Amino acid sequence: MRSVCALFSGGKDSTYAVHWAFMHGFDVKCLVTLIPAREDSWMFHRPAVEYTRLQAEAMGFRQILENTSGVKGAELVDLKRALNRAIEECGISGIVTGALLSDYQRMNINMVAEGLGLRVYSPLWRKDQARYLLELYDAGLRFMVTSIDAYGLDPGLMGRVLGRNDLERVVKLASMHGFNPAFEGGEAETFVVDAPLFRSRVGVKGRIVRLGEYSWRFIIDEAWLEPKPNEVAG
Repeated sequence: MRSVCALFSGGKDSTYAVHWAFMHGFDVKCLVTLIPAREDSWMFHRPAVEYTRLQAEAMGFRQILENTSGVKGAELVDLKRALNRAIEECGISGIVTGALLSDYQRMNINMVAEGLGLRVYSPLWRKDQARYLLELYDAGLRFMVTSIDAYGLDPGLMGRVLGRNDLERVVKLASMHGFNPAFEGGEAETFVVDAPLFRSRVGVKGRIVRLGEYSWRFIIDEAWLEPKPNEVAG
């Protein structure tokens, strides 16, 4: 069995990559999360990353947390340090990523991993973006939008768990306005509250803040673990 870590940001892509690894028989030893000091990190997701500890707990995975400057180039030193910890503390031989389209992100992860002797698995790479967004829902992932930075993306989607109709609407808006439907261009960020591997659901309270004409944030003020909906009724 292949022992791996998963780069984990709490968003839809990294969560689905963990799901893929588990379903394909990988031994996921730990999640590796980098916490950027700045929001415009070239490599790593920033919104709500401090709440990834709840998602890790919900899935029952150990989490390795490392701070990163968020500065281009310097981030790779921080990534190497985090992966070294995963090798030493968890005995991994590979790394799973949720990279979709970013050549910069994928090439840099591969370069750092190769230098450490790790094999890289990027199961989402170059997937059809619109089909992939709906595939996430059908696979059982439930997530909310925590940031928007794109013309044409409805701010009414902010701060609530999206249903399949919402995601179909995102695909239509993307076709109309030209943004990436899976948000790989930075159009939006997401936070997963439930998935098949979650033994509990993440409850969230927060507020919406407008930063600019097409820029919005959902600030999570409080988050906790709660029973899954089908367990409440029982």
